[in-house]
Amino acid sequence: MSAWLVSLEGTPAGHDLALALALLAAVLHALFGALQKGRHDPWLSRAAIDGCYALIALPFALFVVPWPEPHMWPIFAGAFAIHAVYKLLQAMTYARGAYTVVYPVVRGTGPLVTVFFAGLVFGESFAPGQWAGVALLSGGILGLATWNLRHSTMQRDTMGPALIFAALTGVMVAGYTTYDAFGIRATADPFTFLAWFFLIDGILMPVLTFRRWRRLPAEEIRPLLQRGVIGAFTAYFSFGAIMLATRLDKVGEAAVLRETSTVFAALIGWLVLGEKVGRVQAGLMAVIAAGAVMVEFLG
Repeated sequence: MSAWLVSLEGTPAGHDLALALALLAAVLHALFGALQKGRHDPWLSRAAIDGCYALIALPFALFVVPWPEPHMWPIFAGAFAIHAVYKLLQAMTYARGAYTVVYPVVRGTGPLVTVFFAGLVFGESFAPGQWAGVALLSGGILGLATWNLRHSTMQRDTMGPALIFAALTGVMVAGYTTYDAFGIRATADPFTFLAWFFLIDGILMPVLTFRRWRRLPAEEIRPLLQRGVIGAFTAYFSFGAIMLATRLDKVGEAAVLRETSTVFAALIGWLVLGEKVGRVQAGLMAVIAAGAVMVEFLG
């Protein structure tokens, strides 16, 4: 499968597959965010997910995929550091703000910064119509956050710090998207990068939350671990899909299309978390989708 994927890089078929993978990542990333924002402590939810995906990745990294080339180890170290900062900021964001407010801020900050980074690192360029699409998508996402902020009654006393952490988290999303795209392109087999990334990345949060786990009531451990397993498989397909998309085609386009996850997050917030979605929010979601379509078809 690795050879087949590599053969599609830079081809029309690879572009189409990258589009499908980016949209799959959007749906799953919204679900992944909701899994961290449920009734459990966001720190423990993230630790459960990370620990589970590290354990699942272990046999694949050691016995299935080709061993990483020597130059990959410093790249993995950099990925660990970037994702550590991202996850700490994300946990602080979710602990302080309503999901339908802070999630759009995180995702709305990312596209513009990612497109800029992709231009610097990979020499990618966007047509004027695509830039208009990026602006429309980001504006719709941030408009959704503004609307939700005005009408939300949840965690109002901590919303200010939550929004600051959310914006910083969005910058880190752009940083790790660009860096990881560089990493997955630096190895011959993309699945080598993915397997070792999940193994290494899953270590930090379980270690940081060790004391919180010790204080957790016994009856809460099993449901939290169940959430961790579901989140682990969601992360595999979400992160794996967007990383493969960035190897097959433009990093900037894949990153922008992934941010349609805000639409799916709003639906999850409404259907699962009991947060309301009204006409204005539905209209803004349509704006977000229109921006994504412009990025895809006006290149």
